[in-house]
Amino acid sequence: NNFTTGQVYDTVITKERRGDYLGGTVQVIPHITDEIKRRIREAAEGANVCIGEVGGTVGDIESLPFIEAIRQFGWDLGRQNTLYVHLTLVPFIPTAGELKTKPTQHSVKELTGLGIQPDVLLCRAAKPLEKKVKAKIALFCNVEEASVISAPDVETIYEVPLVFHAEGLDERIVEKLNVFTGSPNLGKWRRIVSAIKNSRETVEIAMVGKYVDLTDSYKSLNEALTHGGIANECRVKVTYVDSEKIEQEGLPESVKSADAILVPMGFGPRGTEGKIQAVRHARENRIPFLGICFGMQMAVIEYARHVCGLARANSTEVDPDTPHPVIDLLGTQRGLTQKGGTMRLGAYPCVLEDGSLARRLYNRQKISERHRHRYEVNNAYRERLEKGGLVLSGVSPDGTLVELIELRDHPWFVASQFHPELKSRPMECHPLFKGFLKAALESRARRREAPLLGGLKVVKR
Repeated sequence: NNFTTGQVYDTVITKERRGDYLGGTVQVIPHITDEIKRRIREAAEGANVCIGEVGGTVGDIESLPFIEAIRQFGWDLGRQNTLYVHLTLVPFIPTAGELKTKPTQHSVKELTGLGIQPDVLLCRAAKPLEKKVKAKIALFCNVEEASVISAPDVETIYEVPLVFHAEGLDERIVEKLNVFTGSPNLGKWRRIVSAIKNSRETVEIAMVGKYVDLTDSYKSLNEALTHGGIANECRVKVTYVDSEKIEQEGLPESVKSADAILVPMGFGPRGTEGKIQAVRHARENRIPFLGICFGMQMAVIEYARHVCGLARANSTEVDPDTPHPVIDLLGTQRGLTQKGGTMRLGAYPCVLEDGSLARRLYNRQKISERHRHRYEVNNAYRERLEKGGLVLSGVSPDGTLVELIELRDHPWFVASQFHPELKSRPMECHPLFKGFLKAALESRARRREAPLLGGLKVVKR
């Protein structure tokens, strides 16, 4: 569950316009804070423990209503049922060779001034905190020394639960909330960390997108690729390639030498031709390919142009005047002028074609995946595309929307209109990413063997 400041204010303003407050003055306290608390209670219904995260920095004006709301929870529920965990920074100064606790002291002082005394401090630092540093923080922040938890940099984020367990964070939480449980089973986390750290093989994935200057734009994709690496016991090295630069300079060596190519989601015409070039390279050179959302649409356009002979085929999002709109607006999107909150959004079912690669990967016929799009394969071109060899391996239950495409005469070429990365987990990798990384490993093995085979001399007897 998550909610934003905008959603909270929108709800309160709607209630005021509807007359729910009977003409009374609407204020941050109590109206905004009450709405925040209502949403937290709603999310916590039926749970034993609810964990809520307030983003931002203590003292920022944007987070003040949220800080006040969780302060009030201490009174509403009782302090014995409320635990405040504060994440702070303990910077390491290389020239002095020491960790500085002042930022943590001032952060806790600011938070205390807002009415919250933290019960536990998570101290982010470049390295583990020594006992004397913990003692100093405990003294000046009025927190028990055992509740000063070191949160050092680690090789992989999936190591964090193991670090916190070693620091005793879980013990402090169950003790303070009086919610006693058995010993945690961290075997799965240890196996995940071991798979990441001890993998001998590394596969190189070229991700061709247009938001590569901020790689966090693809955070969910990056994690899903890591999950695929865990499932296949290999490391994943992602090279981010700007699709606009491909248009200007051609395909870089990082794409040509990649073990697999991924074209992710995106919006608008910028950089689309670069993405299409990357798709064509993957198809013609039999390199494993995965397209996500806009990436699937680019794959359809590439196939329509270079295999089906539909010159200048495109999406109406990119070129409204294209003679072959193989990608077009969903029928439900026509006539809409407001873009916010109007996309085909959320989980929808999909039926997979028997005998397809997707059917083998999922090992089931009907699946449910999450979506976020306005454009889709134009049904007027489906027959032409299928006659050209494109496999529409996943469609909506009523058969009107194409959800998955693939190629049969290719080692591994799959693209989805939905976002499989949103359902992938470290302990349960999504089937498409598990299969994609397996194909990347096999591609790497073939490329490694190719020079050896090229050097063999065959003698007929």
